[in-house]
Amino acid sequence: MPTKSPKKSVAAPEKTAECGISKLSPEALGLMAEFFKVLSEVSRLQIVCSLKTGPKNVTEIIAETELGQANVSKHLKMLTQAGIVAREQRGVCVYYQIANPLLFELCDLVCNTLIAQVEQQSLQLQQLSSLRKNG
Repeated sequence: MPTKSPKKSVAAPEKTAECGISKLSPEALGLMAEFFKVLSEVSRLQIVCSLKTGPKNVTEIIAETELGQANVSKHLKMLTQAGIVAREQRGVCVYYQIANPLLFELCDLVCNTLIAQVEQQSLQLQQLSSLRKNG
């Protein structure tokens, strides 16, 4: 029975992949890869996390992330060009916000996956440690 359980958990993602990602053209997959590349930098993720509570200007993002002004501006430009962040002029200030709040659901999925992986690795290490003590 234990071998059937992992197969069931693997089958569901494959079914999802058949409906979506497996039907994408190489060009569309390239766009997806670029989207994830933009999110693959720690400073940009810090900025995204900073914007989770709502729109902020550059000064507020700098204060929250403790990143330098030039660094924040450079990353905001990349996030804006990728469509992850939207900018809005308010008087003399520009405010940035997340363009699509579903981004945070994606981040939660990634976090939950990483937690599950770490828990599995921890369990395996405990098993190895117990074998070492008994052997």
